[in-house]
Amino acid sequence: MLWNGCSSSPAEGVRGSGFNGSASAVGLCLAEQDARALTRTGGLPTWLDRAILGAMSYVMVDIESDGPIPGDYSMICFGAVIVEPSLSKTFYGQLRPISDRWIAEALAVSGFTREQTMAFPEPESVMRQFAGWLAEQCGGRALCISDNNGFDWQFINWYFHHFTGSNPFGFSSTNLGSLYKGVVRDTTENFKHLRKTAHTHHPVDDAKGNAEALLALKDDFALKIRL
Repeated sequence: MLWNGCSSSPAEGVRGSGFNGSASAVGLCLAEQDARALTRTGGLPTWLDRAILGAMSYVMVDIESDGPIPGDYSMICFGAVIVEPSLSKTFYGQLRPISDRWIAEALAVSGFTREQTMAFPEPESVMRQFAGWLAEQCGGRALCISDNNGFDWQFINWYFHHFTGSNPFGFSSTNLGSLYKGVVRDTTENFKHLRKTAHTHHPVDDAKGNAEALLALKDDFALKIRL
């Protein structure tokens, strides 16, 4: 049966996109290409945009560790912020070391002593809390982004899989610095001047500063990204 030229009903089209609202709440049928066209022109409501095209949230992550690799060394603390204009949705975790090994110079960057870290919460509890926070705060798929994802991602990914059995971010992450270089088309350029929050090595501060840079890429450089 055709609904205004579409091969499926409004309810079927939206259910297929993952939206659980009623057909009466939608009252229309849109092909994906029409939805994208309306989004570009500002004609598609945000909730319907997410229903049809798939919701996602960029999560800026920053970690501090006492060594270069997870397993042999430990993630001491981490911060995360949902990248949206208010930057009000943040998570901070401190984790008890998992190894007898640590590098004093690396640990010093975090501002903590070994004795202080030994009193931190057990990693499994913290990672499960983080997974729950992501599920509650993210509008759909959670996308991990970092200014040094080669370093930050390896710890987050290892800790999630080791302590919870899965990673809510999936199997990929995005590098903020590389994204900026692509936007300005210059591999020698650095995004750090776009930060507003001071880079203090407190992971929430650092994640916020990087999130501010990503927002600036959207607002000032016309990066096509949904935040």
